[in-house]
Amino acid sequence: MGYRIGVDIGGTFTDFCVFDETSSALHTLKVLSRPDAPGAEVLLGLDEIERRFGIAPRDVTYFTHGSTVGVNSIIQGTGARLCLFVTEGFRDVLELARLKIPDPYDLFSRRPPPLVPRNRVIPLQERMNAEGRPEIVPSEDAIAQALAKAEAAGAEGIVLAFLHSYNNPGHERLVKETLKRLRPDLPVFCSADVWPIVREYERTITACIHGSVQPRVSHYIGRLEEALRERGVPAAPMITKSNGGVMTAAAGKERSIEMLLSGTAAGVIGAGFVAQRAGFPRVMSLDIGGTSADVALLRDGMPDFRSGELVGRYPIYLPTVSVSSIGAGGGSVASVDTLGVLRVGPESAGSTPGPACYGRGGERATITDAFAIKGVLGAAELGYGAVNVDRAKARAVVAPLAEGLARSEAATAEAIIDLAVANMYRETSRLFSQVGEEPSGYALLAFGGAGPMLGCLLAEAMGMETVIVPETPGVLAALGGLLADLRSDFVRVTFLDIMPATMPAIDQALADLAMEARDWLHGSQGHTGEAMLTISGDMRYRGQSYEIETPLDSRWIADGDSQAIIDAFHARHAEIYGHADEKAEVQLVALRVVIAGTIPKPSFPARPLTAMDVAAESSVTVSHRGGEVTAGLFQRRNLKPGSRFAGPAVVIQDDTTTWAPPGFGGAVDGYGNLILSRERLS
Repeated sequence: MGYRIGVDIGGTFTDFCVFDETSSALHTLKVLSRPDAPGAEVLLGLDEIERRFGIAPRDVTYFTHGSTVGVNSIIQGTGARLCLFVTEGFRDVLELARLKIPDPYDLFSRRPPPLVPRNRVIPLQERMNAEGRPEIVPSEDAIAQALAKAEAAGAEGIVLAFLHSYNNPGHERLVKETLKRLRPDLPVFCSADVWPIVREYERTITACIHGSVQPRVSHYIGRLEEALRERGVPAAPMITKSNGGVMTAAAGKERSIEMLLSGTAAGVIGAGFVAQRAGFPRVMSLDIGGTSADVALLRDGMPDFRSGELVGRYPIYLPTVSVSSIGAGGGSVASVDTLGVLRVGPESAGSTPGPACYGRGGERATITDAFAIKGVLGAAELGYGAVNVDRAKARAVVAPLAEGLARSEAATAEAIIDLAVANMYRETSRLFSQVGEEPSGYALLAFGGAGPMLGCLLAEAMGMETVIVPETPGVLAALGGLLADLRSDFVRVTFLDIMPATMPAIDQALADLAMEARDWLHGSQGHTGEAMLTISGDMRYRGQSYEIETPLDSRWIADGDSQAIIDAFHARHAEIYGHADEKAEVQLVALRVVIAGTIPKPSFPARPLTAMDVAAESSVTVSHRGGEVTAGLFQRRNLKPGSRFAGPAVVIQDDTTTWAPPGFGGAVDGYGNLILSRERLS
């Protein structure tokens, strides 16, 4: 028995969860992130854990870690300098993309520049037809000439994305072998190895993102492994993934693209765990850190999964936990533009210098500064003593905005918060519209460093009655990493009409995918337990342009029951669009398999409830809706299961601050969750 550690690196703070396997005690910690020296915060946290809790690195039996190194390199444009080799005639694949307006609500929105500019896209004489048969095999001379052009362009890596390589990757692998022989030190990435899907743009942009981040992520993981060994941590590190699972660090070096959205995904997994235990079947998770607000919808503790999530301004087409990101974090910067209009985000003050009230040199107003002026922050230290809130510094940076708006500082702070909530309302309303559901049927689960400050305000705007604040909301993403299973996705393009004659081919494709998945789980991941396979198909009516992912039963495929597969697609089509064409032919474009291997999880038993109304330990004056209210001040650690209190209230704890405005009351459940209701509790 020992200790299990989960780590999540955010824009402002790095979060730690430490679970004691003997006592089931949970220790939490935050340290300031180090974007200038990624990984340094992990070692600092380990030192602080030993100093505070007496937990030595040698006693760590499990270590999981989510990092923003990859996603930050895309957002900041600091990834590897790539050249892209494409089939001759397809040089503009990234330029054309899908010719869609990025934001259909903004006619002036512009598509981002291609991740690899056109002058570094090199056409190669090769051709594979749609059936996977070679028509033009690339010659070694042509490959050498293309390499010379890439070297002249200063390429730090080469991505190969040839036509129809999803069906036959032979040309991509031939070119890769030749390039590795000519330039062994130059990284080369095949699109068919990254994610072998149909549609050239989707496969190409996904491969380019992977090629851009892989060298930096691999170097970072290697340094982390070495540093953990030097610290005496015996556990091999695991890496959280965008699909809500984990993989070994060694796999993370090769499959770097799979960990780009690991932090947001781990937070959603943690939120699902909390919601399920608390007995809330429908929950909207709201994870607000220093940079963004990440929103997801969960049903029975499970999130949706989808392809096409944005990393910065670019989409990746691997399956990820479905999360909508809004540029409204605690560190989001507020400004007044030349027309005298207040704006909030998406730019963030980050951890360095951070909000002005942190006293670390910040000179621009943020949402956190607005809460300091409001009076919600400042009654206690933040981030486990890492930050003392300086309200005078907050007022100093908000004062110029107040002057530009001809408002008081308190009114300006209120306006900053209201605008942030309005931005979140707009995006979350769109999310509910997409799934055709009403927000009033959901509870809001608020976490992250700033989620509990803004959660009740957004719930009020959305018409939600209940807000759930977990026991350790500021570090829930780190806890989610401890709860995640080994998990990976596999895809095989089939392009088959669903009929009895094609069922043997579908059965063979499933057998091949299942073998590949089990080799990953039991081979590269070393898992010795049971494996759970989930099967689905990308299906469409013949002639449709896009597919619908449809859950499938392996028994239908094994039994050759083509009608059951067709019926499942009709039902799925009707569920989404309200109609189905039962006379139309149905195609299986691709078969998908998700494999999961269960990892032992922390156990947090419910504690008995002792119903009692608790009085505030003291009070604070909070500006609210143009006036002032007296809010009760509560220490979270003193609220026990069954404790109840009336709002308005400010609840302080090491990792966050909760604001319950007038009209909300609070109660603590058996798992330590703070349940805030819009109905005052009696």
